[in-house]
Amino acid sequence: MSDAYSFLLNGRPERVVGVDVHTTLLSYLRARGLTGSKESCAEGECGACAVVMIGRDEHGAARLEPVNACLVLLPAVAGREVWTVEGVAGGAAGAVVAGAAGHAGNAGHANAAGAAGAAAVAGAGGLHPVQAAIVEAGASQCGYCTPGFVMSLLAHYHGDRRATAVHALSGNLCRCTGYRPLRDVAERLPLPAEDDAMAHRLTRAVPDVERLHYVQDGAVFWRPTTLSEVLALRDRHPEAPLLAGGTDLVVALNQDGVCHSGWIGLDGVEALRTLRRDGDHWVVGAALPLADIERRLSGAVPLLDALWPLFASPLIRARATLGGNLATASPVGDGAPVLLALEASLDLASVGGTRRLPLDAFFTGYRKTAIAADEIIEAVRVPALPPTHARFYKVTKRPLDDIASVAAAFAVHVERGRVARARLAYGGVAPTPVRAHEAEAALAGAPWGDPATLARVRPLLDAAFTPIDDHRASAAYRRAMVVRLFEKFWNECAEAAA
Repeated sequence: MSDAYSFLLNGRPERVVGVDVHTTLLSYLRARGLTGSKESCAEGECGACAVVMIGRDEHGAARLEPVNACLVLLPAVAGREVWTVEGVAGGAAGAVVAGAAGHAGNAGHANAAGAAGAAAVAGAGGLHPVQAAIVEAGASQCGYCTPGFVMSLLAHYHGDRRATAVHALSGNLCRCTGYRPLRDVAERLPLPAEDDAMAHRLTRAVPDVERLHYVQDGAVFWRPTTLSEVLALRDRHPEAPLLAGGTDLVVALNQDGVCHSGWIGLDGVEALRTLRRDGDHWVVGAALPLADIERRLSGAVPLLDALWPLFASPLIRARATLGGNLATASPVGDGAPVLLALEASLDLASVGGTRRLPLDAFFTGYRKTAIAADEIIEAVRVPALPPTHARFYKVTKRPLDDIASVAAAFAVHVERGRVARARLAYGGVAPTPVRAHEAEAALAGAPWGDPATLARVRPLLDAAFTPIDDHRASAAYRRAMVVRLFEKFWNECAEAAA
């Protein structure tokens, strides 16, 4: 148990003493005078607070992870390495010093990097290539959003460049609507130079996330490192929320002041961050960030490939998890319809053992699930055999990084021209993510592609749900979308087969 911890901030050791458990990384940075990270939406929608953290990919190599600082509780960065816009230009020297020095544990950071790292960062001059490109393109207007764009572009600059420029910036909003030059900057960024110091830093090892038991003013932040420790904490403290990415829980803290006497952080538990093939299923650790799943399962589950570009933004996907997305039981969560359509199941673990539950039986009511007070979601199991036809649709007011008015995921298995089974799943039309069971039953055994089959299913979908009116859409609009989206799916599959 401790009242202090350390992390690296812009290549310099940062010791945190006596800071409230509920302090976000953004609040701490601004209190420290690092005001390039801006306060704005406090829910991960705008990217004004974007920073990068150095994490590890599935091969153990270092990588830059762009995150919203407003959604990261400060204790979650203990032992980690954080870079803000103030450190980007100076990172050329500082990153090398910090990386070469390594980490000596939470208590040892002050000795790990030392005064040399601080001097290197403070003394470095000139703009980083990302910053220079923004200046040259005139891509900064009022400047409020510019630091966040710099950090997202920095991660893109040092990333594998598989993401398009538009998607790399989809988590950043510009109030002056200066998107064209910003897009141009992202599309024209050169590859890092051979002597690029941050690239050199990324060739060095990243230390393991260490165990933490931080106490301040009666509130506790636990960060265990083994599954058994998590289950024991869950058993003793069922009221303590499980914190993975914080992309939902910290929004509640920021907007509604929802505090807790204890938090159980999961990002140090490697057993919950695995991905493996188990027979005819993919087993995805509940605390594995979505960005990792996206990279590691690319091409293996096409319906998931369709989900990721529409699931929030890279800043969110760098920390959000399937376990958290399902446990929050939001009726408009993006992951649930896709996983319902894929016939996923969950491994629920407690100190008493593990049980398997079909996802279709998991949601019991609005924001309610079948998970017991002493259980956690250990893994999500997704069948490896893809459906014959599958699509994901999301009806929103803007194409990227928005909450759905209606979401739909369809998966149909066809054998010898007839439907072997169909799964039609929706979000935003009921108190929970839900399947259209009667329509599925009507499709079973029916000839796929026959207009009579579509005609038989239409009225069943029209009567399947009783959606509500709210600020996103009317009930009538939602009911119409239930039918129209399936018609779109039907027609797209017919066109693809033609």
